[in-house]
Amino acid sequence: MVSIILFAPLIGAIIAGFGWRLITIRGAQWVTTGLLFLACLLSWIVFFSHGPETQHVEILRWIESGTLSTSWGIRLDRLTSIMLIVVTTVSALVHLYSFGYMAHDENFREGEESYRARFFAYLSFFTFAMLALVTSDNLVQMFFGWEGVGVASYLLIGFYYRKPSANAAAMKAFIVNRVGDFGFALGIFGLFYLTDSIQLDDVFAAAPTLAETQITFLWTDWNAANLLAFLLFVGAMGKSAQLLLHTWLPDAMEGPTPVSALIHAATMVTAGVFLVCRMSPLMEYAPQAMAFVTFLGATTAFFAATVGLVQNDIKRVIAYSTCSQLGYMFVAAGVGVYSVAMFHLFTHAFFKAMLFLGAGSVIHGMHHEQDMRNYGGLRKKLPYTFWAMMIGTLAITGVGIPLTHIGFAGFLSKDAVIESAWAGSAGGYAFWMLVIAALFTSFYSWRLMFLTFYGEPRGDRHTHDHAHESPTVMLVPLGVLALGAIFAGMIWYGSFFGSHDRVNAFFGIPAHHAEDDAAHGEAGGDDHGEGPVAAIVEATEGDGEGAVEAVTEDTVTEGDHGTTTGAEAHGGEDGHAAADTHAAGMAPEGAIYMHPDNHVMDEAHHAPVWVKVSPFVAMLIGLLTALWFYVWNPAMPARVAEANRPLYLFLLNKWYFDEIYHVVFVRPAMWIGKQLWKRGDEGTIDGGINGLAMGIIPFFTRLAGRAQNGYIFTYAFAMVIGIAILVTWMTIGGGAE
Repeated sequence: MVSIILFAPLIGAIIAGFGWRLITIRGAQWVTTGLLFLACLLSWIVFFSHGPETQHVEILRWIESGTLSTSWGIRLDRLTSIMLIVVTTVSALVHLYSFGYMAHDENFREGEESYRARFFAYLSFFTFAMLALVTSDNLVQMFFGWEGVGVASYLLIGFYYRKPSANAAAMKAFIVNRVGDFGFALGIFGLFYLTDSIQLDDVFAAAPTLAETQITFLWTDWNAANLLAFLLFVGAMGKSAQLLLHTWLPDAMEGPTPVSALIHAATMVTAGVFLVCRMSPLMEYAPQAMAFVTFLGATTAFFAATVGLVQNDIKRVIAYSTCSQLGYMFVAAGVGVYSVAMFHLFTHAFFKAMLFLGAGSVIHGMHHEQDMRNYGGLRKKLPYTFWAMMIGTLAITGVGIPLTHIGFAGFLSKDAVIESAWAGSAGGYAFWMLVIAALFTSFYSWRLMFLTFYGEPRGDRHTHDHAHESPTVMLVPLGVLALGAIFAGMIWYGSFFGSHDRVNAFFGIPAHHAEDDAAHGEAGGDDHGEGPVAAIVEATEGDGEGAVEAVTEDTVTEGDHGTTTGAEAHGGEDGHAAADTHAAGMAPEGAIYMHPDNHVMDEAHHAPVWVKVSPFVAMLIGLLTALWFYVWNPAMPARVAEANRPLYLFLLNKWYFDEIYHVVFVRPAMWIGKQLWKRGDEGTIDGGINGLAMGIIPFFTRLAGRAQNGYIFTYAFAMVIGIAILVTWMTIGGGAE
């Protein structure tokens, strides 16, 4: 069944890409979409029927070279099944949506219909590459899928190949991602160098050893676990558009809107989050690297939210929203609550895909106008689209009933991330950045709704008069995604962020981890500083002074949830056995791994009330501000922008990252290229060849030509000189012997 899920999109891509003339363009659309819906159905069956245990399915032998032995296999566990339903559900709905959106594309000439078969082939190929990534059982196969989605992204972003801006955006995405992928490749090389394997189980089993190993890199000694975890995260930075490697994501909006929903909202950009969660057995032993993940994720969430405040292109607003929400996911993973990172990834896929497809419906109805300043008053023109985007906005801004588990999907998953950030960063930088980002998210999300659907029509009157609702084939996917945006958080909250027993059971984490966490919770109570103290007191009462020494040694940690020498203070014999099992060279059980000293989830459950309600308060402030600016007093935004002109331009120009990169990287690269072209290629290579061909050789040719004058005495003289030289050489040579 899992093999069908993996290869069905590939079969569809091959048939649509190479056989569309035989089955017609319409047939290519139906084949690719039908196979995606089959994969989607089977993915949901796997999600509900397959338990939390890990299953390995070997498909074929692949790469054999020395000690490197790689099979193409499928690793089926809870992480895989979550990603299967996310990828196949979004992709199937995007395929269906594209029936209407790509029916008559103005970017192609009249009668040029083959673009549709090519578009659906690219979509299916992307889905196959993404599935290869999330089902991989080794790092080489994961890298194959990683690069496959990069190629598909390049093809889809540049699909409108007649537009220079689309070609430039595709190149930019490809090049920026190569930077991140180089770090990912270095991480894989380092893991193979130190563990002699790229199998995930072997790498996971070696994690405690890597935490005690030093490796030399760039003439400096590093802790191996921290360095390799950092290099893997560099790959995640590129793919998931984190700060410094984020510049490709907004420009990727040059592709068709279904591409934005499929790649740049719900699937490809979450590959980095999946990678960090998949590698949790290594990440748990790399506290410095995970501190960097937390810091960068929080900074990205804040940065992207600030830029989203002033964007006017409807797709770019949602793109920066995606960048910001990915920062939330990395913060959750960085503090060690991987289940919450996956929870937000899961819910985000529904409401963000719906927002992108809703934006596409607006663009379709407004004859491809994307500037929100030219919208207004579309609520009655596009009623179904309006309600779909309203549900998506309620979900992303986090609307729900505070201190309960009742609310839209984003309310539950975003709050879980923020509570985890408070617990994991001791209420510090990450927590406050995420709360501020939540306020900004609410403002720009409601700004989008008010500018688009409320107020008086703006822009071209003819376009507004002919605005129309999208066809049913585009509205059905919006309705399905709306169900996920409403109910996904409430249904699966307990599985991702509920009691320890339930989370552990859902992800297949052994029971002794649950006992460890329960013991910590009982010892710690609501005061999170009492846990280790209570454990030491209990050990003292039981075993005397020796126990105090043992517990003191075993509670030494590195970072928030780093390496320890044991786990006696966290769950007694079971905790000790769990720690020793991993240290003994066996891969930990479960789809994710949380170190016995990692109690961030428990502390998040015991967060103060003000922490739990802070995202809701931030949401209300953002909503009221948006109402004030765009409904009650529409003149206010222009006045505020004029009064804060430098700040407004700073945000409008995206913190000038593109301009800085142009000066620091692009211009020097262009200068070096020009020098190599003009002086290297034209001056040295072409000049040398041309000089040899047109200068030196003709010179000697002319000299030789002078001897060919036709006079017999000249030739006889040359023969005599030659004979004299030969006799002299033979005489001297013979005498020397």
